Amino acid sequence: MSQRFPEATFALGHGEDPEGTHLIATVDIDDMGEVVELYLDRLVDMQLDEALPLYVIPVRPVERSLAILAREQVATSSFRRE
Repeated sequence: MSQRFPEATFALGHGEDPEGTHLIATVDIDDMGEVVELYLDRLVDMQLDEALPLYVIPVRPVERSLAILAREQVATSSFRRE
């Protein structure tokens, strides 16, 4: 993930729901699917085959989330006018 998104930041901690290690990956990108595609197969292998309780949680920076929300609000208000 860090090779594809060098600006990504990571925080590692213990989570309770579900119980295990939670890796929070902050990536500045609109389509989080691009991030998930990078790790999903390997994560499932680790969880099932190796019984490793690791969970990856991709998130956007607050600024990116606010920009997406603003774009959606503009699009919604334009749609309502038509």
